[in-house]
Amino acid sequence: MTVTARRDPASHDASMDEQQSRALIAISIVLESFGRALVCLDRQFHIVHVSDLLRRLAGRTAIEALLGKPAHTLLGEELFAAGGAMQRLLENGERREGWRASIRCADGPARVMSFSAAPLLHDRFGIYDPRVAYVVLLRPADEDDGIGTGAPIVFSGMIARSTAMSHLFQIVQNLQASEATILLTGESGTGKEVLARAIHAHSPRKDGRFVAVNIAAMPAELFAGRIDLAAGGTLFLDEIGDMPLPLQAQVLRFLQDQTFDTRITAATRIDLRKVIAEGRFRQDLYERLCAVPLEIPPLRERREDIEPLAQYLLNRVADRHGRAMRFSPDAIRALLRYSWPGNVRELENAIEYAIAVGRGPTIQPEDLPVEVTEATAAPRPQHAPMSEHDRLRIVLDAHQWRRDDAARALGISRTTLWRRMRELGLI
Repeated sequence: MTVTARRDPASHDASMDEQQSRALIAISIVLESFGRALVCLDRQFHIVHVSDLLRRLAGRTAIEALLGKPAHTLLGEELFAAGGAMQRLLENGERREGWRASIRCADGPARVMSFSAAPLLHDRFGIYDPRVAYVVLLRPADEDDGIGTGAPIVFSGMIARSTAMSHLFQIVQNLQASEATILLTGESGTGKEVLARAIHAHSPRKDGRFVAVNIAAMPAELFAGRIDLAAGGTLFLDEIGDMPLPLQAQVLRFLQDQTFDTRITAATRIDLRKVIAEGRFRQDLYERLCAVPLEIPPLRERREDIEPLAQYLLNRVADRHGRAMRFSPDAIRALLRYSWPGNVRELENAIEYAIAVGRGPTIQPEDLPVEVTEATAAPRPQHAPMSEHDRLRIVLDAHQWRRDDAARALGISRTTLWRRMRELGLI
């Protein structure tokens, strides 16, 4: 007669928990061999597992402190807070590869990491912790082959895909230990104040205040008060190109004095060299402010940023209204055709308008402002018209040759896209 020992249920559960924990650790070790850190999330997007490798990659000394915390405490609110872009994608069963984001750590500097995220496939064998619903793989972004790979980069409230903005984000990363005065230039609406806040958040003064003032409209007698208010932090002087000459002299004295514990970041939409030549701006003040010049290109010169920006802004604005929204392919095409003279600010206003007037969950071209749908992009030079081969290749390049994403952007099925690629020799 065979005797089977009776198992204590509590002991059995503890044994299963230990086996599942060991399985995650084993998977983490395998991934660490390839330089990847594993983060596992439950269905509420709380962290249930973190690779020990993250300690070395991101400077954490107490990885255990992350367990049970919302994913956005590590991976950023823009992506993983309620209504965040990545959270919505994962909830819809989609995966994304090669995105980049700035990871903020409690005991180390922020660091740009490349990450991929996906819903976890059903575990029919019961190998891993049943709480795990989503997985995120992380690695340092500086291991990428190049900047501007086509995947969006999320950086301190900004999102971009273009090489120009990728370089700008990298410069901000490189300035993390610097106290240099920075001059931001660019057209109205390009996001100069947003970038100034990102610079502050990635600086030694990140725990101090960020105080923004329109210096052109501020009385001279209030300037000293703003300096005191920003003590230990950053004072952002916007529209310095319109600053009156008497106030310019006061700002110059402040910069020369160097006894105040305040960092200056300035911005202008005006060509300062032109107003210097006209005698409306001091050359010596320009030289003091321009220790590190950074220019933000207009949106029309980085059209590859329009779609990820629009999706990001749509998620943010729709969440504020308590709605889940998406763009139709025709609406995306309308956004890509428009020249956006008001840049990112105009894009956000257009999305606010579309959400306000749209009735369904999908934004159609007729929901967008009339100037967006009726305008066309700047006319092309009189060369030969773009071929179907070239047009298709541009869309594929913009989406890293991911056929699902390219087909969605073109408004056609994946099968139709495959057939066209084969006919045009793009397979």
